[in-house]
Amino acid sequence: MQHEIKTNQQHWNQLVSHHLKSDFYELEAFKNGKNVLREIELEGLGDVKGKKLLHLQCHFGQDTLCWSRMGAECTGLDFSSEAIQAARDLNDELGMNVQFREANVLDEQKDWKEQFDIVFTSYGTIIWLPDLKQWAQNIYNYLKPNGIFYIAEFHPFLNCLDWDNNLNIIYDYFNTGANYENVEGTYAEKDAAVKGEEYFWLHSTEDVLMNLKNAGMELLEFREFPFSPYTCFPNLKEIGENRYVFKDLNVQIPYVFSLKMIKK
Repeated sequence: MQHEIKTNQQHWNQLVSHHLKSDFYELEAFKNGKNVLREIELEGLGDVKGKKLLHLQCHFGQDTLCWSRMGAECTGLDFSSEAIQAARDLNDELGMNVQFREANVLDEQKDWKEQFDIVFTSYGTIIWLPDLKQWAQNIYNYLKPNGIFYIAEFHPFLNCLDWDNNLNIIYDYFNTGANYENVEGTYAEKDAAVKGEEYFWLHSTEDVLMNLKNAGMELLEFREFPFSPYTCFPNLKEIGENRYVFKDLNVQIPYVFSLKMIKK
């Protein structure tokens, strides 16, 4: 899978500069103190003060820095060199003390013995991973005994749909291998002057749960939500603060799931 991962890495490196200036990320408001985390993960994790927190696939670190502002001792990890550099620059600009590490979330960090109270990841992360077995094992290894893993993620069912054309089901619910797309723009800036290639993999709820369980974790909480907290899909309407649904869909579907597990 090295070609696919490398292609994705190059594409995400392209996106960083566009995301930093997009309205989607509200970067200036964040710099002025706004907490841009969403209610799902804020309620799901609760008080993080004094906890050591590892944020996987952290992009340019904005959410990681939010957790730090809430009192956690944070480390962010991402495979994009451009994203990690932007995260470090943002950390320095704000005078904060978050550590950012450039690494593929699927690689075992053999030189890294640190363990955490919380491992966190959110929104649009596992779709870039060809297999969740090593991902789950790495999470287990990163956690202290009784440590918590928390994920808020777009629901596997949502990823089956053709968001642009009548919401037809066009992708397998189960992981049947890599999907490939030529893409223009970005979810954060639709008309951005950027073109690229990307590979993605769909993972069922069973795939997520069982890989984490088999790695040695126990389920504490599983939830599903009938809205997206972000406007990253086309043809959405707002139904509440940071709550969006497809405007042409008259039934409720799951847009997001959250999962909390503990290392015993």
